[in-house]
Amino acid sequence: MNNKISISLALLLFFCLSCNQKRDESKKSSPELSLNEQAKNLAKKFIITDGHIDLPYHLKSMGFLDLKSTPDLVTGIEGNFDFPRAKEGGLDAPFMSIYIPAGLQKTGGSKELADSLINMVENICTKFPDHFAIVSSPNDVIKNFAAGKISLPMGMENGSPIEDNLENVAYFYDRGIRYITLTHGKVNLICDSSYDPERKWNGLSPFGKEVVLEMNKQGIMVDVSHISDSTFYDVMEITDVPCIASHSSARKFTPGFERNMSDDMIKLLAKKNGVIQINFGSSFLTHTYEDKLAERDSLKKVYMAENNLTGKDSLTKAFHDKWMKENDPYADVNAVADHIDHVVKIAGIDYVGLGSDYDGVGDSLPTGLKDVAGFPNLIEELLKRGYSEDDIEKICSGNVFRVWNAVLDHAGKNN
Repeated sequence: MNNKISISLALLLFFCLSCNQKRDESKKSSPELSLNEQAKNLAKKFIITDGHIDLPYHLKSMGFLDLKSTPDLVTGIEGNFDFPRAKEGGLDAPFMSIYIPAGLQKTGGSKELADSLINMVENICTKFPDHFAIVSSPNDVIKNFAAGKISLPMGMENGSPIEDNLENVAYFYDRGIRYITLTHGKVNLICDSSYDPERKWNGLSPFGKEVVLEMNKQGIMVDVSHISDSTFYDVMEITDVPCIASHSSARKFTPGFERNMSDDMIKLLAKKNGVIQINFGSSFLTHTYEDKLAERDSLKKVYMAENNLTGKDSLTKAFHDKWMKENDPYADVNAVADHIDHVVKIAGIDYVGLGSDYDGVGDSLPTGLKDVAGFPNLIEELLKRGYSEDDIEKICSGNVFRVWNAVLDHAGKNN
């Protein structure tokens, strides 16, 4: 009997040791995910919206405006955005910028160009219905996300297509426009621009005040990027709903650059429940980028003069490329996170988002965020800095959706 008990105990002990060994082996074969892997998973788990991508005007420059042909966004194109890279980076709802150059304010044709660019976005969704879809609300984005489609909401960069006709606000809502940047590089009929030394209105014009209220009424978000400081304060005083800065950054890091927002402006935007979407352009992220480029241009000018060269000569290009490689003037993904940190510190986690300006800021994008495939790199940096998953979801889309829904609810148009 004792021998049987001994044998049973021995078998039990062997079984327990075997189980422990299997558990240990299981742990070794399934290690905890790295931050990079976590970031990639979160990029797929959360909806990511980008407040400003200049794809339509980029395609216009490539000759696609007449709609006789459509770029193969599904296979991939040159530039910063296409379907494969958006899927890789987890980008689900990039706002297509209907960009209207300020020069058309004098020559005419703003409204016609806006219609043509909107037609182009619609044509993309018609040609690739399994990949892209026009949307009117965050609810539409959520449905497309579940279906694996990339949503293409639209924002109009420059209010000049409204012309002097307030009814055009409703017209562009019906055409799918969900935010309007009040102006771009020059003063227009609506307001003054941060880039233009002429301050014709010292803020909003009388017509501009009507435009803002009509946008509130129609359900179009007011975008305070590009406008002068005085225009911003005018908007904050009269708007009935929260606003966005679709592609702006913090002026703290770029002193004197009015195109970015001051701390006081960011705090007031947040007090009004709005959101600032951080621009990825290096000149928006750090003042040293412009300083370095000025140094490069000065040295290149001397080099060209000493060697009797023009800007088109191959030796000039070689000098340029060598300097860029050796001096690396670009900001990096950490700089974008610094701007997010700053907004969170002075205003709170609920008031910051992403507005890359891809295909709009040229060769100035930061290391790690050179195209739309790079969003997981930013999420990884935020994880390193201690941001929770809830925080990251707010930055990726939650904060913008809150503003967008508030504007639609105010207009009674949320579906």
